[in-house]
Amino acid sequence: MNPTPYPTLELEKVGGCWRLVYSTISILGSKRTKLGLRDFISLDEFFQIIDISKTKAVNVIKFSARGLSLLSGQLSIEATFKIASSTRVDINFENSTITPDQLLNVFRKNYDLLLGIFNPEGWLEITYVDDTMRIGRDDKSNIFVLERSDDSNNS
Repeated sequence: MNPTPYPTLELEKVGGCWRLVYSTISILGSKRTKLGLRDFISLDEFFQIIDISKTKAVNVIKFSARGLSLLSGQLSIEATFKIASSTRVDINFENSTITPDQLLNVFRKNYDLLLGIFNPEGWLEITYVDDTMRIGRDDKSNIFVLERSDDSNNS
């Protein structure tokens, strides 16, 4: 049974820091090659920080370069959201940053491709949320399972 059948009416349960534990987003074939994800760059953890008082969300995708700790960094994507229904929010892209600059140089040529994969613009249906887990799906047919995280070093 879903403890929060109308999650947008109880946004305090949605706010905070969440760590992605499962997603149907895939980066395959030529996308993977163009982004340098085959041999050099690997995806690490993905966090989402939701500030309900500001109706903002930040997705933080961590990357690392094998053998080059200098190139470890992150892509941060900021978005605003507004309630669309009792279970859905509309999401608008605000801006993005990659740090450090060396990592930006790796992705510069294919930055639009990178943003296209991780851009949250559209809508998100919150299927399930409790104190420790959140499940949702977006308008691109992706499914997300996140667990609440105490890690505050992700923004």
